[in-house]
Amino acid sequence: MTKLSLANLQTLSANAGVPRYRRKDLSAGIVHFGVGNFHRAHMAVYLHELMNEGKALDFAIIGAGVMASDAKMKATLQAQDYLTTVVEQDVNRSAATITGPMIDIVTAPDFDRIIETLADPKIRIVSMTITEGGYFIDPATGKFDPKHPAIVADAADPGHPKTVFGLIIAGLKARRAKDVPAFTVMCCDNIPGNGEVTEATVTGLAKLSDPDFAHWIHEHVAFPNSMVDRITPATGQREIDIARDAYGVEDGWPVFCEEFKQWVMEDNFPLGRPAFEDVGATFVADVAPYELMKLRILNGGHAAIAYPAALMDLHFVHEAMENELIRAFLAKLEHDEIIPVVPPVPNTSLSDYFDLIERRFANPKIGDTIPRLAQDGSNRQPKFILPSTSDRLTKGLDVVGLALVSALWCRYFEGVSDSGTAIVFNDASAERLQAAALASRQDPKAFLALGDIFGDVGVNPQFVARFGQALASLRDRGAAATLTAYLDGTLGG
Repeated sequence: MTKLSLANLQTLSANAGVPRYRRKDLSAGIVHFGVGNFHRAHMAVYLHELMNEGKALDFAIIGAGVMASDAKMKATLQAQDYLTTVVEQDVNRSAATITGPMIDIVTAPDFDRIIETLADPKIRIVSMTITEGGYFIDPATGKFDPKHPAIVADAADPGHPKTVFGLIIAGLKARRAKDVPAFTVMCCDNIPGNGEVTEATVTGLAKLSDPDFAHWIHEHVAFPNSMVDRITPATGQREIDIARDAYGVEDGWPVFCEEFKQWVMEDNFPLGRPAFEDVGATFVADVAPYELMKLRILNGGHAAIAYPAALMDLHFVHEAMENELIRAFLAKLEHDEIIPVVPPVPNTSLSDYFDLIERRFANPKIGDTIPRLAQDGSNRQPKFILPSTSDRLTKGLDVVGLALVSALWCRYFEGVSDSGTAIVFNDASAERLQAAALASRQDPKAFLALGDIFGDVGVNPQFVARFGQALASLRDRGAAATLTAYLDGTLGG
């Protein structure tokens, strides 16, 4: 076993791919907020592959974090010279690659240094992976929420911001004061119209303290939309042990992911960008069709299998796909209810895309977990499931399967699986979700009354009826029998 560091790369190269570029040849061009596993398995890998070809050496990454928890990531990566072991795992092969496009991380409480870094003329792109729930958006309306306490605080003291968006605004102000052109802001989160959502949050916050500057941002800052995709589970002791035992690398925070990766984006980078297309990214005029396909079919699929699997005491995603009921439920839901309301995508078969998704979910080497899929449902359900439900209801189509997904989510928040095992929640809204789920035992509409989540769907008579039927079945017969009833067409009569 060898500790991960720049000094040890030659030794480590016996078992893992190592950078062909030298750290001293890199200079910063990107600030990235949210240095989590997905970023290090996705954008950082694309950059690593470019740098291995001698390209984009002036687009090295400076990481940034605004949460207290980001300090742990910084300490871990700093101790290993900001290198990361990325282990790609396909069904028939596994390989480790040590990536090195990151050269520094700045975290809270050093907000002044973050602003100073953002103002550096060398920084041409500011990117982010801060989770779907990090954009201060009202789930029911899809609009910026100016009343969120963190937003109110930044608006009251814009010179000392604490949010990603307040820092971006402060960095842009500093650049304008020095007559430095605005950087491009690139969202890498799973949100419909993610560039537009990011712009709405940045300009919405700026407008609260400086409407003229909000207008300046709208006129001068690019916010390209993008679609990102790579299944990347959380790192635990299992992953740390595999990196050590299989590849001889002592890495405090390795990243494990599937071999597949995809990145589709709009080419809107006024100050230039890395040639990501040279390593497999796709640039298109309109990302929306690709994005909607991915959010509805892949992310919606994850959300659909998370809760029946949890109620049936399954831990890994591939175990859920090995369960005949869950796999058949997913296939029927996708083919009958989700795919028919996904708009066409250029040169793409939606049925073939789902077949690919199904194979990816079933990959046993990834070690992706049901608790990861089940977390943060209060932000994910309104983005991944309820839009399909709404589209079908608008078209006068039935929603037996999609209403079942919502009922499974409600049943999950009662707090115990079908066997009576306690469920551990990971959701900022867990307390009120559980209260609503427990209240729904007397009246199913109590859960649907979470208007910021369900919106108009929650009061649609057809959806309310289907939800109530599914919830009653889950309580009376359990998840397995309810999935069986859905599959044989008897759920709901």
